[in-house]
Amino acid sequence: MSDVVIVGGGPVGACAAALLRRGGLEVTLIEPHPPAPIEPCAPFDSRVVALSRASERTLRAAGAWPHIQGPRLCPYERMRIWHESADAASASALVFDAADVGEPNLGYILENRLLQCALLDAFTAGGGQLEHVALTGLTVTPQGVTVTTASGELTARLIVGADGAHSAVRAAAGLAADGNDYHQIALVANVATTKPHQHTAWQRFMKDGTLALLPLADGASSIVWSADEARARELIAATDEAFARALDEASAGVLGSTRLITERRNFALKRLAARHYVSSRVALLGDAAHVVHPLAGQGVNLGLLDAAALAELVLEAVSRREDPGALSVLRTYERWRKSEVALMATAIDAFDQYLAHGSGPVARAARTGLRLVNGSSELKRFFIERALGVKGELPRVARALL
Repeated sequence: MSDVVIVGGGPVGACAAALLRRGGLEVTLIEPHPPAPIEPCAPFDSRVVALSRASERTLRAAGAWPHIQGPRLCPYERMRIWHESADAASASALVFDAADVGEPNLGYILENRLLQCALLDAFTAGGGQLEHVALTGLTVTPQGVTVTTASGELTARLIVGADGAHSAVRAAAGLAADGNDYHQIALVANVATTKPHQHTAWQRFMKDGTLALLPLADGASSIVWSADEARARELIAATDEAFARALDEASAGVLGSTRLITERRNFALKRLAARHYVSSRVALLGDAAHVVHPLAGQGVNLGLLDAAALAELVLEAVSRREDPGALSVLRTYERWRKSEVALMATAIDAFDQYLAHGSGPVARAARTGLRLVNGSSELKRFFIERALGVKGELPRVARALL
């Protein structure tokens, strides 16, 4: 019997697995389709993530950071955020600079596949058991859980669902989730630009969506364009040349003219919140528990903090000779992370509602707020620290070393 079975070997599930294994537990990770390693000279994937400082610390604790460091990792030093009613270079644009808080950078942009591979490597290097099978059944009893796969059965004292928004673990455990449709579609791609990205993350709020341009280590930029459905369908149907022209207009030419260097990918945006993150011997992490709008780039960061928090509480319980699947242990995790995620999700939705789609006095006040924050060093520090993920009730491994 394993101590823990984790279903879902994406970055969040693999992080939880690596942390728990490094804590001495017997952990089995179920991931039917692990990614192929990235060849050193391969083009950059278009699916990228923005890692906060708290996530960096968590990945170091999981043993994954040495696998991530290298030529495909891009630190970003500044963020420039502005509304379409203003110029990107004006005082109405909000600028965050790592130098303002004495940090070397505000975080890192890297490929999702690189992050996932690094965490899986850290897990298996530590003696973790990776199973390339799919979950087909789940039985929970007071004594433990039985996980059924195509290759047989696994037993454990705790099962963790890190298997995404359509979580089979969540469904099998009877944990309900609420969701709503943003009526937006996100388009992602990598583009070459005629101007350098300056290690800056750029974000423009428009009446029909939000555009982010994220710096990549090869000098290109990754775009995440969250557009209202009608506008998104136009962009999906456009030729590459027409899309580039639309992108140049939407970005106000801050990086010059653009050229697609990967295919465009798109996905519908929906918010999801599980009513409960846990039940007896079951815990949910990441998108299985919550899905937020991508405009702030916080989805993976929230999931990694879920992984760190659950690992901390489970390892503490085991050190006290308590059952890691006990509901009392898991409810502590739920109270901790549910409140933190709800706060972030509400803030992100407010940005989307009032800056990207708002009109009238409240929207005008929100745009004025960007200028006010930009003029206050105290407010800028507050928001930079939130962007870095160094404020709030953090798991131990995500905190700064003293």
